[in-house]
Amino acid sequence: MIKIDVLTLFPEMFTGPFSASIIKRAQSKGLLEINVHNLRNWGEGKRSDVDDRPYGGGVGMVLRVDILDRALHDLKSKIKNEKSKVILLDATGERYTQQKARELSKADHLILIAGHYEGVDHRVHEELVDEVISIGDYVLTGGEIPSMVLTDSIIRLIPGVLGKDESSVDESHKEPGYLEYPQYTRPEKYKKWNVPKVLLSGNHKEIKKWRKEKSGI
Repeated sequence: MIKIDVLTLFPEMFTGPFSASIIKRAQSKGLLEINVHNLRNWGEGKRSDVDDRPYGGGVGMVLRVDILDRALHDLKSKIKNEKSKVILLDATGERYTQQKARELSKADHLILIAGHYEGVDHRVHEELVDEVISIGDYVLTGGEIPSMVLTDSIIRLIPGVLGKDESSVDESHKEPGYLEYPQYTRPEKYKKWNVPKVLLSGNHKEIKKWRKEKSGI
């Protein structure tokens, strides 16, 4: 079983995605334990502050290193005999790939930090996290959606999560440069758009050859 903890300022964003489809199924099978934590639980003062103005000036607010350090310490202290990997979701991070998803799916415990506002104190990058990951060369309001992307892509690779009909073996990006072959279903003919004849031939050797040609390797 893999355990995933998410640190966020907006836990309500995860209610739908984490309570449906494959993620829900993985939890019901006992293959996944996932908990979403409000970072303000570790905040200070009447407003449970977790951020402050950036040194040197500039717009926006920056998430504080001391707040995140306390939160991470508390989450790690609840895990026994398992190594925790801490990941910050940030636009400055390493580009996320299917190969990285496969690597992370073998972890025992992941802590995902969903950054927000102007960013995160850089000491978090340097001292508190194992990896900084970006899901693409664009900017989102926060790290909540990237956290969902990582979770979904990781969970579906865990043995037993997908059924036989949903196998991830032949999916796109299973290896660098691989794109899944085109799929067709009924009706065989629609308007002037026909299913390729080779797929109707019953010749498995030719079908395999056609799929390899179309797969993008």
